[in-house]
Amino acid sequence: MSNTVTAPGRWERFKNSDFLHYFLNDKVAMFSFAIFVLYLVIAFASPLISPTDPYDLTSIDIMDSELPPSWMDGGDTRFLLGTDEQGRDILSTMLYGSRLSLTIGFLAVGVQLILGIIIGLSSGYFGGRIDSFLMRFADIQLSFSTMMVAIIVSAIFKASFGNEFYGEYAVIMLVVIIGVAEWPQYARTIRASVLSEKKKEYVEAARVMGLKTPRIMFRHILPNCLSPILVISTVQIANAIMSEAALSFLGLGLPVEQPSLGSLISIGFNYIFSGAWWITAFPGVVLVSLVLVINLLGDWLRDVFNPKIYKG
Repeated sequence: MSNTVTAPGRWERFKNSDFLHYFLNDKVAMFSFAIFVLYLVIAFASPLISPTDPYDLTSIDIMDSELPPSWMDGGDTRFLLGTDEQGRDILSTMLYGSRLSLTIGFLAVGVQLILGIIIGLSSGYFGGRIDSFLMRFADIQLSFSTMMVAIIVSAIFKASFGNEFYGEYAVIMLVVIIGVAEWPQYARTIRASVLSEKKKEYVEAARVMGLKTPRIMFRHILPNCLSPILVISTVQIANAIMSEAALSFLGLGLPVEQPSLGSLISIGFNYIFSGAWWITAFPGVVLVSLVLVINLLGDWLRDVFNPKIYKG
């Protein structure tokens, strides 16, 4: 009677992988990941855990405006971190604002990912004139900074359709603007990976078998390009969150009634010299710490996927 050996499942392979081993032996990576997950849970659970709803105008009293944190003189126990100029609870607006900033960051990176994968795969696989055209187009795109593109498009959209219409579709606009402005980062990286992968034997074997080009590109080549994509994505999420914050600070991002971390910092900046420092300080600390932990995770992933750098 022969003994059959079953292949280990995905979970077993993951538990025994070098990736998990390196992660569990890197305290900075574990700490950064824990903080990032905590941010995600708190942000997306904000309707359940926030003391008030900053979108509910009936719960806001203008007489509560610019109250300091509860532990300071003049503070109110109802508002742990104080209130803004409209009387909104800073803690609640930060929770809702973090959710909005993270949503824009993830969706914008999703747009970048789709465009970058399609263009990068096509450029690297087909080569020739297609490669030359797409890469020159990427060069032109890179010559314009994300902020420049976002400022121009946002200003034109506001001037054409008005503030009310812009406010209604501000989130979609920011996702599209930030996503379209940053796709060349993905396209260039994927193209470089495809140029080396398409010369390997498994691609030649797939061609000989008569597999169609899209299947070879997306089912065979793309999975072998995922490591650099994962590294770029972590950095791009942080960049997208910062871009949204910068645009909101300049008044070209989310409207005042939709609190994001950037718009909160912008609002508080107008009052910081009058003594209401908490309106800017607390959202600023949250934004900086969020971007920091994402960047730390991105640096760790880059080192892990590059054996020449990682020391174990």
